[in-house]
Amino acid sequence: MNNQGKGLYEFGPFRLDPDKRLLLHDNQPVPLQLKAFETLLVLVRNSEQVVLKDDLMKSVWPDTFVEESNLAQNIFVLRKTLGETAGKHRYIVTIPGRGYRFVAKVRVLSEEESLIVETHARSRLVIEEKKSAQRVWLPVGVTAIALMLVSGVLYWRSHRTPKLTERDSIVIADFANSTGDPIFDGTLRQGLSAQLEQSPFLNLVSDQRIGQTLSLMAQPKDARLTNELARQVCQRTGSAVAVDGSIAQVGTRYLLLLKAISCANGESLASAEAQAREKNDVLDALGKVATEIRGRLGESLASVQKYDTPTEAVTTPSLEALKAYSLGYKMMIAKNDYPAAIPLFQQAISLDPNFAMAYARLGINFYNLYEPARAAENLQKAYDLRERLSERERLYITASHDAMGTGIWKLPARLMNCGSNSTRGTSMRSAI
Repeated sequence: MNNQGKGLYEFGPFRLDPDKRLLLHDNQPVPLQLKAFETLLVLVRNSEQVVLKDDLMKSVWPDTFVEESNLAQNIFVLRKTLGETAGKHRYIVTIPGRGYRFVAKVRVLSEEESLIVETHARSRLVIEEKKSAQRVWLPVGVTAIALMLVSGVLYWRSHRTPKLTERDSIVIADFANSTGDPIFDGTLRQGLSAQLEQSPFLNLVSDQRIGQTLSLMAQPKDARLTNELARQVCQRTGSAVAVDGSIAQVGTRYLLLLKAISCANGESLASAEAQAREKNDVLDALGKVATEIRGRLGESLASVQKYDTPTEAVTTPSLEALKAYSLGYKMMIAKNDYPAAIPLFQQAISLDPNFAMAYARLGINFYNLYEPARAAENLQKAYDLRERLSERERLYITASHDAMGTGIWKLPARLMNCGSNSTRGTSMRSAI
């Protein structure tokens, strides 16, 4: 690789710290998920060179097969994070049919320069803290007591729940369902995943990787993730935490409980619970426990509040629609059975005509079956409904819509006329 080094990388107002996995803008940290950071790091290290898509994907996901849409979504996030605008402030240029090129001028700081930069930054921080302290005056006795109280609170908080980092990944188990109602089977895990995926702090192990790991364990790719099985997957994927949930019915009420379990020793790290007055309120209660567990795993309050779209917007307010969607998603991801997934997504849409992600998945399944017109129709519907979704889902839909809008709609005529039977024996990357 070009520009390989142990120092920092500077371009424009940004600085990239590979060791700390940190992106700074004018010395202020910029939130960025780990895989997006790694994508940026590869591009920066190979600045002014074309990085092929396959090479980029192998660098960012070395041990996992992922679809090209994952890379496209990372590029979309990076462009938004770096503040790219049409015609100016371009950092990443797409090379059609090949890959991407980082076009901004990159300066590589030596280890000595990096040390000077960090020392300068710490000095500025100390100066700012001193200035802040000078603006606040308290009697010595009160100050000492306040400092003791603050120290005690910080110690208690830091020891109450071991904090995760963005490098730590999480496996979500299936909910234990003691209600006897099958509508919750698979549905609550799907809803919880959508809620937790909003977080820029948490790093969820993808269902594709879980399926691959289950295969290596001689388990079906769509095996139900019990608590024990989820912990085994967690250990094999080098993850830190397994999150398992349960739902029980007490009279007319429903009780939801989430637990975060250490994959290393099985200890409980955090828990959250909520009650739903009736069945139709279960998804709202699910959103509450998801929000609570994010904070208890170490995500900042500001981040939780910023990325906390209500459950009915992230997925759907309809349990029945979410059930159909979760079954379709399993057919699509675990079994690659696109014809079987399509009617399930269509059922989800019939139950909730505003279910944007169901339209998106349906469109991508049609794309996988070489039906571009039907794919375009459904992806456009998803795109039209994107504003009510979480930021992550908006990025997913926009990236899929943009990629296909400039790609498959321009396929040769012989492919445009292909039906589902023409995909037999054909392998192609698809956005999932």
